[in-house]
Amino acid sequence: MSKWAIQIDWDDVPHLSDNDKAELIASIPPHQRDARSKGVPALGSGVIYPVSEDDWIVDPFEIPRHWPRAFALDVGWNRTAALWGAWNRDNDTIYLYDEYYVSEAPPQVHSDAIRGRGQWIPGVIDPASRGRSQVDGRALIDEYRSMGLDLLPANNEVEAGLFSVYRRLQSSRLKAFSNLQNLRSERRLYRRDEKGRIVKERDHLMDTERYLVMSGMARAITQPVEQWDEQRARPADRYESTGY
Repeated sequence: MSKWAIQIDWDDVPHLSDNDKAELIASIPPHQRDARSKGVPALGSGVIYPVSEDDWIVDPFEIPRHWPRAFALDVGWNRTAALWGAWNRDNDTIYLYDEYYVSEAPPQVHSDAIRGRGQWIPGVIDPASRGRSQVDGRALIDEYRSMGLDLLPANNEVEAGLFSVYRRLQSSRLKAFSNLQNLRSERRLYRRDEKGRIVKERDHLMDTERYLVMSGMARAITQPVEQWDEQRARPADRYESTGY
């Protein structure tokens, strides 16, 4: 017997008036509103960031050149993830504008993809990368540096990092482009277990987000002026917001 599921939201329910929807939304905790009204999978009381997606998701836009940028990197064979942020210093808002999410590939593949987003952009990396690679004994941070990435170890204070991210989300000072589907998927499932411990499943971009907020944006810089002409000459099929 075959089975299938169809996702619908309140707009597909004709007997719910706008007033009904408004009253129902007001009665639901913010972090559960997308699940209840749109059918978006999410968690309940164990959720780490109880904030509605509507409060932190924005449509992609071209990032102004005067906004400093940085990235954060979490490495591993099962999954290597990177997250890029741009900082609007006028209102102290960080915009997460790009992600990288690839499994079972060597460091050279990852570094090529990261450099392609802008080799001038500095980053921070999971401090565990200072340990030895299982392949050749080299520290992963040194390996990535040798491939042209500007990296420093990230601040990995977990609870302080979670609080910093949550505080920015609450105050609308941390936004993400709507096309970052892996980030959105991870955040919906990011949770604690019944003992209050973080569930370490599909949390690679959640880690990079924490690294970026805690220490990555302190390294953020603007694109060197001498590269502006080079960017103008990029192929027409590249995205304006990211430059690749």
